[in-house]
Amino acid sequence: MSDTLSDIILWRKKRQSLLTLLTATATWVLLQVYQFNFLTLISYLAMFIVASLFLSGNLLRLLGKAPPDLSRVGTSEKSASEMGNTIRAWVEEGIRWMFWVAAEREWFVFVGTVSGLLLVSRVATSIDLLTLLYIGIVTGMTVPAMYVKYQDKIEWGEEKLKAQLKRYYDMVDEKVVKKIQNKLVTVREEKEKKVE
Repeated sequence: MSDTLSDIILWRKKRQSLLTLLTATATWVLLQVYQFNFLTLISYLAMFIVASLFLSGNLLRLLGKAPPDLSRVGTSEKSASEMGNTIRAWVEEGIRWMFWVAAEREWFVFVGTVSGLLLVSRVATSIDLLTLLYIGIVTGMTVPAMYVKYQDKIEWGEEKLKAQLKRYYDMVDEKVVKKIQNKLVTVREEKEKKVE
């Protein structure tokens, strides 16, 4: 993750973080609450930008000032190539991950992955993609910052929870699993005695 992105997520650059959150909120409100289509919103935004540039250019000419130099506006070949390589790397990593999970011999990894994907599909049936993305952005902007701020308390609670879960596990292991194992051993010994 780049330094700028981590600074925005952890609210070290407050203006950019707030701008990101406000942009996500405004987009969600326009598309969900006011029922705009994505293409309509992009079209209105493009019309606003073109009209603003047209008015500012004519206003500058009217006042006798030189219009701004727009020759450097654009995407360089280097940045486009880097963006394409980054997307390709993400896709390849996703494909590698799918094959790793499919080829993994550990049953729990496979079941966990399938369960996670099933959970995502169930959530997707009740929440549309835009709302899910908005929830992801808001969560991604708040949870890391809260974790950094309250890291000591969270780690203390995590250690306490792990200790309590270990006690429960030991209790279940002692009372249930050991009894089942003992019964299975007893049944095997009885079968062996009958066979002899």
